[in-house]
Amino acid sequence: MTKNKSIREVALNILESVEKNRAYSNLLLTHAIFQNDFSKKDAGLLTELTYGTLQRKITLDYYLQPFIQRKKIEPWVMHLLRLSVYQFAFLSKIPDHAIIHEAVEIGKKRGHKGIAGFINGVLRSIQRRGLPSIEAIDDPIEKLAIETSHPLWLVKRWIDQYGLEKTTAMCKENIRAPKQTARINRWKTSGDEVFHALKKEGLDVSKSEHLPDAIQSSNGNLATSNAFRNGLLSIQDESSMLVGFAVDPKEGERILDTCSAPGGKTTDVAERMNNTGTVIACDLHPHKLKLIEENKKRLGLANIETVVIDARKASTRFPLESFDCVFVDAPCSGFGVIRRKPEIKYTKTETDIRKLASIQREILHEAAKLVKKGGRLVYSTCTVDKEENEQVAMGFLKNHPDFERDENLAKRLPKSVEPFVQGNSLQLLPQDLQSDGFFIASFQKKV
Repeated sequence: MTKNKSIREVALNILESVEKNRAYSNLLLTHAIFQNDFSKKDAGLLTELTYGTLQRKITLDYYLQPFIQRKKIEPWVMHLLRLSVYQFAFLSKIPDHAIIHEAVEIGKKRGHKGIAGFINGVLRSIQRRGLPSIEAIDDPIEKLAIETSHPLWLVKRWIDQYGLEKTTAMCKENIRAPKQTARINRWKTSGDEVFHALKKEGLDVSKSEHLPDAIQSSNGNLATSNAFRNGLLSIQDESSMLVGFAVDPKEGERILDTCSAPGGKTTDVAERMNNTGTVIACDLHPHKLKLIEENKKRLGLANIETVVIDARKASTRFPLESFDCVFVDAPCSGFGVIRRKPEIKYTKTETDIRKLASIQREILHEAAKLVKKGGRLVYSTCTVDKEENEQVAMGFLKNHPDFERDENLAKRLPKSVEPFVQGNSLQLLPQDLQSDGFFIASFQKKV
């Protein structure tokens, strides 16, 4: 992407790249905002257009279908039509004539007069006839899938796992904009100090209702604040912060994070140890560990070591039973973070879920060898799928008789989270705390 493109052209490029290259929308969006040096207002519009169009893709295709029927359309033209219809349907402050004019101009620039004419015809027909009603869909499950833009197979799967009521709430929460939250660097500063510093910078921040040392922002970008640059906070979702509570490290301990990048949980644990002891952060990809090294420096932490290794081979690198706690933030389908990465719901399949659950089992089996007798193994994912979460946790206990359920997990978590704990595991759905969907299970190695 280059400078001097219009907001909608940049949004169109991001939408194309997400689908064509399977790139993550949040990373592309951040890069585009910095590269084009957009104002705060333009960055807000770009974010709305990109996330909104991605989040509502299935709904938008339903709206477009009567107007395009079975015509063969180039992918970029389809993205442009979705982008335009999103504005018709969900943004009230942009006049129809401006939406059509901009789309037609992009059509001329990217294609030719014929394509511009087609785009103009489709959009003017929609303007004249109006969008088809979702209320006309008879099947309640299909209606929910189209209304909230989730694949039908995924909605059916969640209904099988959680029932219709919880699935409906989850689907509706997934199309709401996520809050931006940050974790205070507690060994370096206090929540009050950071709170007042951010207020002085003009950010509209509030303290978390659920977690101590967490801050929410309803405007502005915490990642561009002086408090962030000075290492006083880290951007992290509240549900992700719960791993630090579950691990509950003590000063001087030796902790292993088997799948650490980008390092939010690693640095949380290191801060909880007041910069003492050792946290070894592993990852398969060296370039991802560089992010942890950068954050370690920014946060002033000296107790993190980074190691490039496949978590499934960790016991070839570290002595057996040498860690007080090992935590496995396992690779997963990511269905708990659909609000931040909407493309996930369109690209992941049931086959992916089975493969990921298998990888999780392998990593847990390896990690178990490295936990000291009496130590803890904490397993977490950012998904809501029971095949990855509950079934993997139950399978682990069945196949590892030297471990038992850690029934004290609830006592270590914040009060507002306790109702969601069952035995040694926690499953948060996105609607529970308006956070990411997240799973944590804790196991104790027998003495």
